[in-house]
Amino acid sequence: MEPPGPDDLIDEELARRQQAHRELLGPAVRALLELSQRDELTTAHVELSAHTLGVHVRTVWRNLARARLGEPLRRDRDRFEITDDIRTLLAYHRGNVKAVHKELTQDAQKTGATPVSLSTLHRAVKRDLPPGDRAGLKRGIPASRGHDPHLRRPPTARNEEWEGDHKQAPVHVWADGRLVKPWVTWFCDCHTGMIMGWAVTPHFPHRGSILAALRSCILHGDTYGPAGGLPTRIRIDRGRDFLSHAVQDALGAFAVQVDVLPSYTPHLKGSIENLNRAATSMFFSTLPRYTHAQKLDTRRRSGEKDPALTFEGFVELFAQWVHARNTEHQMANYGGLTPLEWWNSEDTALREVSSADLHAFLLEGDRSTRVIHGHGIRFKGRDYMAGWMTGRSGTRVHIRFQPHHLDQIEVFDDDNRRHLGTAYLADQATDEQIEQVYQARTERARRLRRDMRRAETLRRRRFKAHTTAGPAQTSTAMTRKEAAKELRTLRSSRPADDLPADYMPRRIIPPGRWAVPGTDTSTQPEAHP
Repeated sequence: MEPPGPDDLIDEELARRQQAHRELLGPAVRALLELSQRDELTTAHVELSAHTLGVHVRTVWRNLARARLGEPLRRDRDRFEITDDIRTLLAYHRGNVKAVHKELTQDAQKTGATPVSLSTLHRAVKRDLPPGDRAGLKRGIPASRGHDPHLRRPPTARNEEWEGDHKQAPVHVWADGRLVKPWVTWFCDCHTGMIMGWAVTPHFPHRGSILAALRSCILHGDTYGPAGGLPTRIRIDRGRDFLSHAVQDALGAFAVQVDVLPSYTPHLKGSIENLNRAATSMFFSTLPRYTHAQKLDTRRRSGEKDPALTFEGFVELFAQWVHARNTEHQMANYGGLTPLEWWNSEDTALREVSSADLHAFLLEGDRSTRVIHGHGIRFKGRDYMAGWMTGRSGTRVHIRFQPHHLDQIEVFDDDNRRHLGTAYLADQATDEQIEQVYQARTERARRLRRDMRRAETLRRRRFKAHTTAGPAQTSTAMTRKEAAKELRTLRSSRPADDLPADYMPRRIIPPGRWAVPGTDTSTQPEAHP
């Protein structure tokens, strides 16, 4: 769409002034009528009102005469209006006004009424239906919500409210020998705009990603921070991983209120949604292999041949952008302060959590207890060993682990749940062995796909194209000789029975007194003794 030109802007300004003058006509005439009742009305008053309203003096005198007689200033004409039936037709035709006009014209021809013109219908739809209703009738309720105003939440304090979400980066990166689009799991503080913590996975996120991101949010100091502490409440959507028992237990153990929002309501967590949009426009769009780049033509996009980043390089650049966002991005609503400066200006006390408690609660726990044996701890069919297990054989312990990261587990005493230490996977396969397993799986999947494609080729049937209504007809003609040949080929491809090649079953002619299955005994000859 081309930007409006100077002439268009002038026409819009004139239309706006005319509408304002029409709205002021009633108050101006009533003021003149009051002066006339007090015998104070002069021609100068009428000329001033006409000049202000941008109309002729005779127009003002005519409206004043109507007001003295109690008549309306403007005559209301019968105009076409949108009814409930027309709204139903608009919903049926997905907001297509021309299709609705065609149907209304056909109905008017049947009843002999005067059909409405297409331009009149367009004006009525634009006048009687707000933009939200028009978008909803065309694209559904989610589209109509984009035209709704939303209230801003009152200011709170730091760590009062957090919001969390998953965001798939629209960028292709190299991970494990293939191109993937990584996922970011992060949380932000709604009051200060601070990005509290994040976690990146090269695959679809899971509850382990959420627990890792929460750990980076709560801890501060060393590699974490500088913001940290426990929030009062967290707003999340209805994702299955966010509603998992591991996440609910971790937050509930620290007395953190979890507000689960209804489905398809992104406006209820606007802080994290704005952060997702900012990351897309300010960071993801600057990386190579951005999937939403401008199209050069119908087949190519700008930069699609650029070398892709590695997953490690993507995580490093993302960490740099998050640090710059927290320390350099100036927020206009907060007097030009950065999120970190606004965070440090708050004096709200932080709820601190020790790393030992995080090990206990930000991990998923096993329901049953385990026993330390001579080979270590048996968990999920694997053995885990550690040096601190020396002299503890026969001790019952409780295990907590990070989902999808089973190379190590955290072991706790079964009596008081005291953290004993970390156990590592024993007899762990080397990188070469793991790569061989992955290659074997890839080759098996490739072989299965090839077999299924060949089977689909044999199964596929093509049909003739029709220009008129009629039954479907196959386009491949086959003779009886070709059909018999293919059937013989299919029979010969079946596995042979495990019988000798020279095996021949003996044909035994039963005596006459025996009954042969499938024969009529009344027609058999009588047996002689």
